[in-house]
Amino acid sequence: MSTLTDPPKESFRLSMLIHDTRYRSLTFQAIAAVVLALCIWYLGNNLIQNLRAAGLNISYGFLADPAGYDINQRLVEYDSQSSHARAALVGVLNTLLVAVLACITATIFGVIAGVLRLSQNWLVSKVMAVYVEIFRNIPVLIWIIIIFTIMTAVLPGPREFRGDDATSSMLFDAFAFTNRGIYTPAPYFERGIFGSVTLNWLLVVAVLVGSFLGARKINTWATAKQEATGLRPNTLPIILGVWLVPVLLLMLIMGLSWEMPELKGFNFSGGIKIGGPLIALWFALSIYTGAFIAENVRSGIQAISKGQSEAAAALGLRQGRIMNLVILPQALRVIIPPLISQFLNITKNSSLAIAVGYADITATLGGITLNQTGRAIECVLLLMLFYLTASLLISMGMNIYNSSVKLKER
Repeated sequence: MSTLTDPPKESFRLSMLIHDTRYRSLTFQAIAAVVLALCIWYLGNNLIQNLRAAGLNISYGFLADPAGYDINQRLVEYDSQSSHARAALVGVLNTLLVAVLACITATIFGVIAGVLRLSQNWLVSKVMAVYVEIFRNIPVLIWIIIIFTIMTAVLPGPREFRGDDATSSMLFDAFAFTNRGIYTPAPYFERGIFGSVTLNWLLVVAVLVGSFLGARKINTWATAKQEATGLRPNTLPIILGVWLVPVLLLMLIMGLSWEMPELKGFNFSGGIKIGGPLIALWFALSIYTGAFIAENVRSGIQAISKGQSEAAAALGLRQGRIMNLVILPQALRVIIPPLISQFLNITKNSSLAIAVGYADITATLGGITLNQTGRAIECVLLLMLFYLTASLLISMGMNIYNSSVKLKER
């Protein structure tokens, strides 16, 4: 009588790294990684040797030296005696400011134009088609220059707001639209909880984040209630209270006030200045990228089966509600992946700000600082690091959102 036994396990041999399919792919990947590391080491060592031969060395000590130039548009305190590192920080914040604003407005323009391109109204759909074809087929640099030129030529100068013979006046005595930019009231706190202005505003941001999380909790509770009972409770008053009450109470405690812009000398002072270069860059990036996003939205909507809208219409939903509740939420799964690329393009295209004198990171660190210090390698490496980091963070955030809206398979 014979008994069944497991076959003896084969011992590992070095030849298995090539001939065994279980290890072959890992072997090739390890070889490729070693070759890539050797190439990087060779290029880096070659760069260091060439720099030494030319009497150069990589050093970032210049960042602590005084910058010696002024920046008009800035989000943090800065003057000509601030360091090059401070100037680079101002450029980084300016780049992030225009990128965030352009991403928001480009998305709004793109969604509206994409939806209207599918309108049953022939005139509306053709107008949107003309917008898309014109703006996406002309380089964004040309649009930046056109908008900046029109703005400086059409809007009045500050001197036209002066005296009894003034030909222009402020809107509501609070907003001034000039060829140098737009001046608006600036909020400030008379009784800040913290001694630092930055900390006070961070507190406001923290309260807004708390309100957002609270509103999401309420929506989650309402959804669970609807799934259990079939009836969704009215959460609008509660959500409005969660958003408004904490913020209004904080504003009251800290004494929110407004600094109005006033014409003094040859220009306005006080308030917030939104410079002409920022407006031109912001608007040009928005309408240019919005044309591409419109095509993404149109293709995403058309990817949804017509049966979805027909079923929603059979339930008695109006066209607007069908688009908001049925079509767009499903189309997002098609729209978001190419939308990530458009947001990345906005961030990188913001480097064209130098054409209109907007002090972004390319104009400060990669322009004036590089020319003053002669540290081209260091400045270019820092520029590459910034754009790489910003692009990776945008991709990561949008991919997380994309994962949250994609179909969940059971």
